[in-house]
Amino acid sequence: MPVLIGIPKESLPGERRVAVNPEVAKKWAKLGATVAVESGLGDVAGFRDAELGTVSIEGSGAALIGKADLVLKVQAPTDAEIDAMKPGATLVAFMQPGKNPERVRKLLDKKITSLSVELIPRITRAQSMDALSSQAAIAGYQVTLMAAQLCPKFFPMLTYAAGTLRPAKVLVIGAGVAGLQAIATARRLGALVSAYDVRSAVKEQIESLGAKFVMAVQGAEGSGGYARELTEEEKRLQAEALAKVVSESDVVISTAAIPGRPAPKIVTAAMAQSMRPGSVIVDLAAETGGNCELTEPGKTVAKGGVTIHGPLNVASTMPVHASEMYAKNLFNLVSPFVKDGVLTLDFADEVIKGCVYTKDGEVMHAPSKQALGL
Repeated sequence: MPVLIGIPKESLPGERRVAVNPEVAKKWAKLGATVAVESGLGDVAGFRDAELGTVSIEGSGAALIGKADLVLKVQAPTDAEIDAMKPGATLVAFMQPGKNPERVRKLLDKKITSLSVELIPRITRAQSMDALSSQAAIAGYQVTLMAAQLCPKFFPMLTYAAGTLRPAKVLVIGAGVAGLQAIATARRLGALVSAYDVRSAVKEQIESLGAKFVMAVQGAEGSGGYARELTEEEKRLQAEALAKVVSESDVVISTAAIPGRPAPKIVTAAMAQSMRPGSVIVDLAAETGGNCELTEPGKTVAKGGVTIHGPLNVASTMPVHASEMYAKNLFNLVSPFVKDGVLTLDFADEVIKGCVYTKDGEVMHAPSKQALGL
């Protein structure tokens, strides 16, 4: 029997991304898979049901999930969604590995095979499947536009009849995918950009985008392209190097993250308060606690004349391209294992082995299993 792929609307408030778009729906059909979506799925993501081609349109998300062999989602499922899934089904989503043990127990009880896109290995073959990177690129772009809107200065230099206005000074903290996109966007807007990262390997990338590299710690590369956690002495050196640059900046955009850990505190309250009145901090790491000590996740606050913005789920603010990129990531991840419409995952495959989260009633990701106490 052809695999039935079920794609429901997202239930998390404010989530506007979806796990398919018209182009990808037609690719699934060409593989012989049957695709069913919840009615009005694309209303928030820029397309109508009729554009999806030969898909089944279901009025109820629960009924849709209950029939599906493979459920594709953006956010991790709710308890109600897991209850609706049929035993032994396969699920692909941002599963938030290591969190919510009750949800994981439900997955185990129903023997759901779940693939967590956060765990996709960062290897060359998996680049086209890397949803973390695709969504981070969107977040880095959007967070820079947020900063430009909040900043009381022009980003570019402006010459007018009475003189010349100097460009805004922007500091980007973290030069991963989101940080590099933030640097590129700020430069396109005409700002003077500096960038800070503890990984010396990113110096060339930062400078190729026209930004100045700021660094205080050597040899802080970790695994998977991320930085490792710093020692106390390294944190002290980091703080000293950053304090001066932060105080001179009009805008600080922070993007530093450690997978599965709270965001590192990089911008202290004292650093933030050293900035001139009217300055702006936009903390992309707000969802995991924030890189700034003054960040309040989901809020925009003013402290001593400095605006600190802690946006959540930033990629969802650009749902058309975010959904397109995510849908392609999922297709590239799963489609190699669909032959004549039948899904057969190869758990010896390097990518599948790396991102399988639950299978046959067990948590397969060892760090998550330890964190969950299961």
